[in-house]
Amino acid sequence: MDNLPKAIDMFVLQWGDLGGSWGVNRSVSQIHAFLYLCEEPQTAETIAETLSMARSNVSNSLKELQAWKLIARVPVKGDRREHFVAETDVWEIAARIAAGRKQREVDPALQVLRECMDSASSDKAVSRVQHDRLRAMLEFTETADSFYHQMLTISKSKRMAMMKMGARLASLLPGGRS
Repeated sequence: MDNLPKAIDMFVLQWGDLGGSWGVNRSVSQIHAFLYLCEEPQTAETIAETLSMARSNVSNSLKELQAWKLIARVPVKGDRREHFVAETDVWEIAARIAAGRKQREVDPALQVLRECMDSASSDKAVSRVQHDRLRAMLEFTETADSFYHQMLTISKSKRMAMMKMGARLASLLPGGRS
């Protein structure tokens, strides 16, 4: 990545490292970072060359990014090769990642927790404490799921305002900040 400006190179490398801590392949994260900063559509060949990655790795990573709907294939007049662009609206990126993670992680967890509660309700071997802990986990996960769906109904500008308010939102609730 010697041909990239230092700040861009640093962002691509660091985004790749962060992706690893989020459970995302480093190459996928680096390609996403690169395309996010590109002003023009890029071919897989250019991505592979610029990021010093194997073409097959780039191809597989592009497929994964397309599945997450974080990048799209776009036509370029006069060029038959496939070109790719990234979503650049950070709110849309966050929403698509949240939707993907919800589908892959929260929805299956809810299903399992509901099945566990059904089973626990009729099983005398499950203690009251265990039953209550399962119920608490289910209620928390259902509340998080509900919160996710509610946030989808709020405009980006209001979500940003809420984030900027942070803990001050608590002062609007009964009991103030406590």
